[in-house]
Amino acid sequence: MKKNRFSQKIKTLLTLIAIMWAVLAVNFFIFNNSLLHYGIAPRSVSGLIGIFFAPFLHANKVHLTSNTVPFLILGYLSMRNGTGEFYSVFTVSMITSGLGTWITGSSGTVHIGASGIVFGLFGYLLLKGYFQRKPISIITSILVAFLYGGMIFGILPKYPGVSWQCHLFGFLGGILAAKTMSRRITINTNNINY
Repeated sequence: MKKNRFSQKIKTLLTLIAIMWAVLAVNFFIFNNSLLHYGIAPRSVSGLIGIFFAPFLHANKVHLTSNTVPFLILGYLSMRNGTGEFYSVFTVSMITSGLGTWITGSSGTVHIGASGIVFGLFGYLLLKGYFQRKPISIITSILVAFLYGGMIFGILPKYPGVSWQCHLFGFLGGILAAKTMSRRITINTNNINY
């Protein structure tokens, strides 16, 4: 049973990563990088579609590689209660990151990459211990702070060409997911009669 759960988690993550790498290859070899225009274009009606496409679009191998490793590690850590937990955080982070970037990003820019979701997973795991107050969640939060604490500086507008908006709103989406999902767990626990 545990082996099946482990393989399901790994299969979920590797499938998403494989899609990202396949899109990178198809975009480069077949479409001459023209698919990048389907990223998030702030305040453009057609740019709204980028909310759903941007996480799968990357500028190059270096860009995707920098997202792949933390996506795998943080994604796996977010699956303690199953793949449903991961998909919830993934979805909330994608939408908050995308909408936040669409509203606040500079006109004439296009934002791409899975980093909004990576920052969402980071925010979720970092604050999950605080909201749930369960020993395993607290330990996970401490581990994530130790391994990836430096990511917090990625939400600041420090580097030209880096979408700090995606990072910031993805991070906030992860916190929102941590709070919402922890509240649901607390409510369910409080409904138990002894």
